[in-house]
Amino acid sequence: MKHPPKTLLLALLLSATALLPGCKKSDAPAEQRTPGVLTLKVGVNPVPHGEILRVAIPLAAREGVRVEVVEFTDYIQPNIALADKQLDANYFQHVPYLEIFSADRKLALASVGAVHLEPLALYSTRYARLEELPEGARVTIPADPTNAGRALHLLAQQGLLRLREGVGVAATVKDVVDNPRKLDLREIDAEQQPRTLEDVAAAVINGNYFLEAQKNLKLDAKVLARESAKDNPYANVLVVRKGDESRPEVQTLLKALRSEEVRRHIESTYGGAVIPAF
Repeated sequence: MKHPPKTLLLALLLSATALLPGCKKSDAPAEQRTPGVLTLKVGVNPVPHGEILRVAIPLAAREGVRVEVVEFTDYIQPNIALADKQLDANYFQHVPYLEIFSADRKLALASVGAVHLEPLALYSTRYARLEELPEGARVTIPADPTNAGRALHLLAQQGLLRLREGVGVAATVKDVVDNPRKLDLREIDAEQQPRTLEDVAAAVINGNYFLEAQKNLKLDAKVLARESAKDNPYANVLVVRKGDESRPEVQTLLKALRSEEVRRHIESTYGGAVIPAF
């Protein structure tokens, strides 16, 4: 999903292979710290990025590239860690988010290539169809600007809102010029939306956070509307520091992430909530 978000202040959740807070930073990429072994340390959100990456890891290993997984639960630290050379790559974000975040933080990061798309969706635990949303229904959208605009466009495409003519991905609630059902739109942190879904009529939620809540919190909700995959610019990409795009081990990992094995895993696992972008 997913310019820094307004209130994304969740702490970094680290896997066993992650760098603990306060650890001394290394100026050397991971493969330089392990002589004789081509190693990539890759930051991901656990679901679905970590799951997809783990399907690709054995494929990369056959080509001589070892991958270490570092899990994060937010959208800020993976880019900071990459820029600080604590990671060799990350895989959790789409290009619009990457571009805005990099510009705001003055980071030199670049996309290597697209892997999958998580169509944004409007979920509800109370209603089964879009037509059932009552007047004045409270609907939450992600608080970060890129995905807030994306969510508003989804609602507009469903006829629930009308946005100011020509507004793009940076649309905000101030760009809503018509709200016929008088929806009560609330922006909250994207990672908190699944936990608050039962308290509101509906929520436009990032796919990774919904899938994680579905898996870990047993969240059960209906999809009232889903983004079209056609011409969608929000595919999630493998990201490195600028200048590292052509590193052989990075290209090996991208090839593994775009393999038929990964395609089959995505198509058989996520029920349309995740779609291959290659």
